[in-house]
Amino acid sequence: MSGNRIEHIVKELGELIARRNNAAILERIGDLHPADIAEVVDRLPLGEAVYVIRLLPDETAADVVAELDDNKREDILKRLSSDEISDIVEELETDEAADLIADLPEEQKQEVITGIEDTEHAKDIVDLLRYDEDTAGGLMGKELVQVNENWNVLRAVSEMRRQAENVGRVHTIYVVDDQGRLKGRLSLKRLLTTSTKTPIKEVYNPDIHSVKVTDPADEVARLMKKYDLFVVPVVDELGHLVGQITLDDVVDYIQEEAEKDFQMAVGLTDEVEPDDSIWSMMKARLPWLVVALLGGFLSVTVLNGFSNALNKYAVLFFFTPLIAATAGNVGVQSSAIVVQSLAKGTLQGSLWKRLLKEISLSLLNGLVLAAILLVVGKVFLGHILHGFNMEMALTVSLALVSVIIIASMVGTFVPLMLHRLGIDPAVATGPFITTSNDIFGLFIFFTIAKMILKF
Repeated sequence: MSGNRIEHIVKELGELIARRNNAAILERIGDLHPADIAEVVDRLPLGEAVYVIRLLPDETAADVVAELDDNKREDILKRLSSDEISDIVEELETDEAADLIADLPEEQKQEVITGIEDTEHAKDIVDLLRYDEDTAGGLMGKELVQVNENWNVLRAVSEMRRQAENVGRVHTIYVVDDQGRLKGRLSLKRLLTTSTKTPIKEVYNPDIHSVKVTDPADEVARLMKKYDLFVVPVVDELGHLVGQITLDDVVDYIQEEAEKDFQMAVGLTDEVEPDDSIWSMMKARLPWLVVALLGGFLSVTVLNGFSNALNKYAVLFFFTPLIAATAGNVGVQSSAIVVQSLAKGTLQGSLWKRLLKEISLSLLNGLVLAAILLVVGKVFLGHILHGFNMEMALTVSLALVSVIIIASMVGTFVPLMLHRLGIDPAVATGPFITTSNDIFGLFIFFTIAKMILKF
């Protein structure tokens, strides 16, 4: 839905809410898709948004709440009573319900769960709340259709009809044994074209990919991508079928992780939105700015250590931004590639093989950039900068090659080590790599200059 249309509806609803014309409000948004209603509610002031949610039928309200922006949903839920939230949760699928309840204050969680009339639904939600949100158990939903391998086709169809009443969308028919262990999947076409007396064990397909409840969400995403799966079953440690994960659940997880990694890469310690308070945004940004400031102090210390060189060869000062910027950029490039490969699970080979490859690439890049610098230095800089000669050009060029190699090694080594230590390697990109390589770059530059120029 276009932005202009949304704004028009928001304005209309504001006027209708002011007049408390409930019938007109429901008529105005009644034909909209829940995702479109959520987009409208996101734009409404909080008080009006809560008014609309309370006005909607429980099923529609649940669909809309599930589509809302996280911050808006949190603010709205704070205004709703536990009973109102229970009515909404009752209409949600178990995975969405568990995600919603997990964000509630501890004292309210039990109130909401107790208020759910469907005890089986409540038990499933409680079961899902036991799992870490970044595992297969945290992503899965309980809604699925399963049949026993010892049933015949007639009974299986009857049981499928009964189970399907509580499942919004049937993706796959799973086959289990008497203990509930996953055995395979059942083709609907095979089911419909087989005699009703045929046992399920004779027609099901045992070729099925599954994940365990404790498997990391990253592994689930990689499995679904590798085998082009729309849905994957989840089993416990004993192989019992306990749930399933659909593609939309994985896409949501990937999007959230991508947003986190992007914010960490640019130096934000917490997830922030443009509408967050100044205090929240400051807490997210300040830590890395402090790191950058400390890095700046170290850079000043490095420069001060070579103050005699700057007095004697003042022209060196003009190349410090070039060296520092190049080191920072090369480090970020290297780390970004490594972080991306780790996220996709496509990083192959040993650490030393990866470092050797980066060193070779950096050497080639450095030689090209150094050649360009020599040509530019001979043609232009000698006429512009007093004291700049070919000896100086060779000094800067050699320093540039060295800095690029070191920066690429740091950019490669740091995220790999963080990954092995169980720390999100995304923290290595952005300010951390840039600041550290700035310092290394300046130190290497002046050390090489000291050896060549002998000051």
